[in-house]
Amino acid sequence: MTGEAVVVVVMGPPGDGPGFVAWVRPHVGAMARLAGRLGVGADRDDIVQEALARAWVKRGQYDGSRGTASAWLLAITADQARKAARRVRPAGVLEEQDVPGVRPDVEGRIDVGQALGELPPRQRLAVDCFYFADLSVSDTAAVMGCSEGTVKSTLSDARARLRTLLEVRE
Repeated sequence: MTGEAVVVVVMGPPGDGPGFVAWVRPHVGAMARLAGRLGVGADRDDIVQEALARAWVKRGQYDGSRGTASAWLLAITADQARKAARRVRPAGVLEEQDVPGVRPDVEGRIDVGQALGELPPRQRLAVDCFYFADLSVSDTAAVMGCSEGTVKSTLSDARARLRTLLEVRE
């Protein structure tokens, strides 16, 4: 050690309007991507607006020592997207892809979007956060409310399931 002190600055969201806007602006793109992936059938921009409104209300609860601003905002976005998707499609309504063993068959192939739709919700959230919202494993864990090891395991299970679903049948 050279004896140099390391100072870690943990910033919270500013309380004023312009400061809050500047604080969330870098994360809006990732919020929109995640809202689009999770809020199937709902309006992506409405989900982001709801998430931003919720973040504004809860801004005093943000604790930078518990995770990044991105993870905090994306966790709120994921929650709002799930709520919006439930409003669009009532819980009692089953679609063809929801029935086990029944898959649309287009020349024996399935596309990536359909395969992602067949993943269990937790695996789909992990894939969406890690691959589509470009979050790190630790930020994905913060969004999902679990450990990094659980995220890695969930992603591994999702990749295995996707490999099976995407196999080309001859």
